Amino acid sequence: MITVDSTLAAGTWVGDPVHSDISFKVRHMGVGKVRGKFALASAVLIVGEGGGRVTALIDPTSVHTGNEQRDQHIRSADFLDVETYPQIEFTSTEVRGYDGETFILVGELTLHGVTRTVEMEAEFLGVVDDPSGVERTGFSATTTISRAAFGVDIQLGFGAGNVVVADTIEIAIEIEFTTTGPDS
Repeated sequence: MITVDSTLAAGTWVGDPVHSDISFKVRHMGVGKVRGKFALASAVLIVGEGGGRVTALIDPTSVHTGNEQRDQHIRSADFLDVETYPQIEFTSTEVRGYDGETFILVGELTLHGVTRTVEMEAEFLGVVDDPSGVERTGFSATTTISRAAFGVDIQLGFGAGNVVVADTIEIAIEIEFTTTGPDS
């Protein structure tokens, strides 16, 4: 039986890319939303007596929307320019309003060579010793960013005042960490 605990032990926790998900949604032509995912390249959560700090790297070449032509366009200089900017990075700077479960995670997001402060609504999902004996913890987080604020300001218009891809990007993160590194 797996029992979930609400206490996170001090120490270094390593992101488990196999059991993590970084996804996004963006409005398309004003009438729908395109969804996509990125792979977590790495993440480290350091927990101490005064709180924690997380750093995560995302591989922008891993973008997957279910359409290879669209994925190639997103990787191009029109959008993420992965040749020039080979990683997306997030480093936390503050935790606000932690109530034992939910909190605001504030940090610096570097995307397309531009760093901006972002706030994420986050949830601590608990700690468990998994069936293989590895201590594991999980978090969920969501935020919304402006792609233009990060220098991704391509304007693909159609018709009078319509855009193909909206500026607002919704981001959702599900991430698991282990004390001994990722396992399958």
